[in-house]
Amino acid sequence: MPTIGTKRKKLPRKKARADRQPARGSQWILRGAGELQILEAPSFAALDWLVHGFSTRSGGRSRLESQQDGRKGAEKVLNLGFAEWDARPDVAANRESFFAAVGASEMRLVAPRQIHSDIAHRVGRARNAGAPEVPHNTPLDTAPQGDALFTDEPGVLLSIQTADCIPILLADTKHRAVAAIHAGWRGTLARIAAKTLGRMQMEIGTRPQDVIVVLGPGIGQCCYEVGPDVAKEFQSQFPSAREWFEGPFDSVASGDNDPNWLPWLTMRPPGHPLPAPKARLDLIAANRAILAAAGVPSKNIASSSYCTSCRTDLFFSFRRERKTGRMMAVIGIR
Repeated sequence: MPTIGTKRKKLPRKKARADRQPARGSQWILRGAGELQILEAPSFAALDWLVHGFSTRSGGRSRLESQQDGRKGAEKVLNLGFAEWDARPDVAANRESFFAAVGASEMRLVAPRQIHSDIAHRVGRARNAGAPEVPHNTPLDTAPQGDALFTDEPGVLLSIQTADCIPILLADTKHRAVAAIHAGWRGTLARIAAKTLGRMQMEIGTRPQDVIVVLGPGIGQCCYEVGPDVAKEFQSQFPSAREWFEGPFDSVASGDNDPNWLPWLTMRPPGHPLPAPKARLDLIAANRAILAAAGVPSKNIASSSYCTSCRTDLFFSFRRERKTGRMMAVIGIR
């Protein structure tokens, strides 16, 4: 069977556990693996049949020119996405290191070409439903289009890439099935997490009450400003949308300015109006609510407290950096 890397090296169990430390600001585990740091969720780490992990910025062979947070010059980072600014051999080497760190070197990788949709593919070793095996050095433009993958077959590693969007990993503890979901604002609006769960119910027999969900690092409400186009869409689709926004949600969603606003009070010259009002969207809260409405118990849904835009020392953030790398969230069945 083709593999996504070199032969897996097994570390002594005691040493692997000793390297694990609680991630600051959360109950998650930030585990050192050589120069890499892997973020793990305790609810998944307790399942001996499951492999998972969220990559971080640390380590790697890629050289990223950065002007953020006082960092100047080339910074060595663990970029896991093929990009114009990065050398393909370096990305391939980064992927090898990451897969080895999560214990998945002998698993078959499946990676979608993400398009901010609600499309989910069921994948496996013999049944790929249009989503074939993707070796670690294969360009994403050869991969199937979609933003969610699920499987109940061992030996398959599901992956999605992010640099602000929310990575969602899902595990059916009864049927031993897993899913990886990419949820930006468009995917969240389309309820991609609930639709993926629905596909698993129909095709595998998954029951929401048997599901554990983990929402990994993404841009937080503190940094995610959106305008009228996004606010209007959420208002039209979700009765409780206002609960997921901070700021003048009603005026932003309506597209109307404050009727008491007077241009001359702004002290701006003519022809220089105030910028359009914005509100801040909480993608984590929105996806938690969507999953809970789909029947997943709230106690079974865990989320990271990290904001990728606030913590560019640890993660990549497209909104903050523009020129940046990509992280991976992976999950599979041993």
